[in-house]
Amino acid sequence: MNSFFAMMSRMKYIDRWALMRNSRQENLSEHSLEVSMIAHALAVIGNTCLGKQLDAQKAAVLGMYHDATEIITGDMPTPVKYYNSQIKNTYKDIEHQAAESLLSMLPEQMQEAYRGIFCKEEADAYLWKLVKAADKLSAYIKCIEEEQAGNREFIKAKEMALGHIRKMDLPETELFLKYFIDAYGKNLDELTGGET
Repeated sequence: MNSFFAMMSRMKYIDRWALMRNSRQENLSEHSLEVSMIAHALAVIGNTCLGKQLDAQKAAVLGMYHDATEIITGDMPTPVKYYNSQIKNTYKDIEHQAAESLLSMLPEQMQEAYRGIFCKEEADAYLWKLVKAADKLSAYIKCIEEEQAGNREFIKAKEMALGHIRKMDLPETELFLKYFIDAYGKNLDELTGGET
């Protein structure tokens, strides 16, 4: 039985931000789509604004599957995942085993095509940096949305997410922040110019 895509469809059942009170719950499927779109945008920014030759479509696919192992592991809260190096390393091993388990759910002839999506390859190192940045941007956006909804629970997380983004020192993320981030604080009428 090839259950890979049936397992992927279960991303919608994995809730994120488990230790925090949410005004609106976010699931892994929603998060993965947003990371995919932002990773694609970062690669396009790299190509159009910075003269790079990045595979934007591959960045999108890597973003789409970047947390797929959480179908098996669940979404471990960041303070727990990075509590110490032993937990961090053990969790990485668990993620690797989860990736292998998911790959085994594909027909054998398809597994190699998906291996590069689940197992980071050196050739895609910069794209993976963009995916990581997209992941942090998605977290930052979630914090903005929660703050807009009056939820003070995410104030510190917002500061930390922006700090992580700045620390990555990627010109693509700086341009994304410059061009796009302010719109996330606006309501629908402001986004559409009142034409709703």
